[in-house]
Order: sequence, then structure tokens, then C-alpha cells
Amino acid sequence: MDGATLEHQHKGRMTKEGIRIHETADFEGMHAAGALAAQILDEIADEVAPGVTTGALDQIITDKVNDTGAKSATIGYKGYQHASCISVNHVVCHGIPGPKVLKDGDILNIDVTVIVDGWFGDTSRMYVAGRPNRKAERLIQVTHDALFKGIEQVKPGNTFGDIGAAIQKYVESNRMSVVRDFCGHGLGRVFHAPPNVLHYGRPGTNATLEEGMFFTIEPMVNLGRPETKVLPDDWTAVTRDRSLSAQFEHSVGVTSDGVEIFTLSPSGKFHPTYG
Repeated sequence: MDGATLEHQHKGRMTKEGIRIHETADFEGMHAAGALAAQILDEIADEVAPGVTTGALDQIITDKVNDTGAKSATIGYKGYQHASCISVNHVVCHGIPGPKVLKDGDILNIDVTVIVDGWFGDTSRMYVAGRPNRKAERLIQVTHDALFKGIEQVKPGNTFGDIGAAIQKYVESNRMSVVRDFCGHGLGRVFHAPPNVLHYGRPGTNATLEEGMFFTIEPMVNLGRPETKVLPDDWTAVTRDRSLSAQFEHSVGVTSDGVEIFTLSPSGKFHPTYG
């Protein structure tokens, strides 16, 4: 790491909660990283089909990251060895790619984080192998819309509690549940930083949003109860009641009057289409 990078990294300031306030120029770096992560998720869409293994999908993602000259943030992170997490059906998050063969109707979240010029782009979205059943389709739609209910709350002066409350209210009004055990996070030139971005809560609580904050919003929504458990591999989180789970994630930045989404899909594929 050269001196210029070090100097750049320490510009900006911290809030009393330890949340970094980034400078206007930093939005450009986050856009580049976010756009690449989103592009990779666009390109993997055509590969998701019955008969394909999650390991094969991860290999394609790994090759795409390497081909661009970017780095995967997850390979080597706490010993993790893959360029994506792929969470199928009742897996809530952190599913490890491997020999699992997708079946018709399976739903899956693919989560990718890349590093471009030191900036982290982190995003995930849902895919379907074949056609989903009606319940799965509804779960995906509610989770997608819940993310955007949360993003609508992002502007200076609002709080992180406003984000969580909007997501929780929408999900529960659709008789589904919000996972409490995992949350969004700050990011920028680091993978995970303050704050924890909860997807439930009360309006007006937690830290106040300020221009220059970067973080993810990534609600996990279950058709059944919210409780999860982590399998013995220490990564894979599943619903305790084996109900289906879905998740969508964007990386965002607070602007002077609202929000910028860094991980928008270049070709409009953030929501899956059902073939």
C-alpha cells in the first residue's frame, strides 16, 4: 500500500458511533466496484438452470472476477475459499458452493463481493432454476420490495432505525418474517465496518444518517419463522423450521439529499424473471 493510498484512506471523518464519513470523490470508487459486482451477477443469470451445480456457478464467477483484474473479497476471508456464497431454498445466507445440483423450482441467492482499486462492491440477488412455485415467487417479490422500502428511507437526518422499521413493517404485513441474526454493514475500503444495519427496529432509533456514509442493506426474509441456525461447517445459515428464505442486497451511499445505489444491475436483471 503506497503513501498516497494511506493518505486517501484517512481522509474523511468518523461519527461518534465509529461510522466513516466519506468524501464526494469516494463515490466514484464505490460505483466502479459496485458496477462490476452487479455486472457479474447479471452475467451469471443465464447459467442458473436445473442440473447445474452451485460449484459450477461459483467457478464461472471466479473466472469472471479474475478476467477483469479485480479481486474477490471472499476468497481467503476467515478461511472461506469461494468467490460467492450461494444459498439455496431454506439456506438463509453464506451457503458454500459445491456439488449440490439445482432442481427445477429451486430458488437461490448469489452473493458476490469484489475489490476494485481498493473499494468493495457487495451485492446479492435471487435466481430461480426453472420455475418457482407460487409461494416462492411471492417470497422473492416481497423480499425485493422490502429492500427498496428500506432504501427509500436513506437520506440525511433519517436514522438506521427508520430503514429497519420500514423493512420489518412491509415484510410482516405480508405475513412473512425478517431474519434477526444477520444484518447489513458499513463498507468502503474495508469489507465490514460500523454500523450494523438491522432490517427490523423502531423509527427514529440508532445512528442518524449523514452524507458520505456507505453501507449495505440486505434483508433476509423467511416464509416461516425468523429463527436461524448455523450448520457445523460454521458458515451455512438455515431456517430452523426449514421454511424458504430469500435475500436481496445493495450497497448504497448517502448523498446530500437522498441515496445513491452503487450496485444497480447494468441490464435490469436485479429481479429474476421466470422462464
